Amino acid sequence: MEDKQFLEIVVKAIVANPNDVVVDRTIDERGVLLTLKTNPADMGYVIGRKGQTAQSIRTLLKIIGAKNNSRVNLKIYDPEGPARHEAREAHRDTSRDDIDTSAIDDLKI
Repeated sequence: MEDKQFLEIVVKAIVANPNDVVVDRTIDERGVLLTLKTNPADMGYVIGRKGQTAQSIRTLLKIIGAKNNSRVNLKIYDPEGPARHEAREAHRDTSRDDIDTSAIDDLKI
């Protein structure tokens, strides 16, 4: 249970809506699975730029798990699913096509 309490404390400290943080803890053949649910508006805080915050939280949970001789995995529940991320990636890819590079196209470097 240390892992669940740790996750709740850390996530509640970084989100704007701490009362919406819910952690479900299940145990299966692969170890402990913590499923984190937050307010959709707080997903950016939890995941962080390029996933760095989520990766850091996972690393700390693995350390806690190793201390207790168990494997701890974190699943971040996204109610909007992968569609939102695919849409964001599609927008990111097309936005580069809109950049006018005509001013530097003829440079001889």
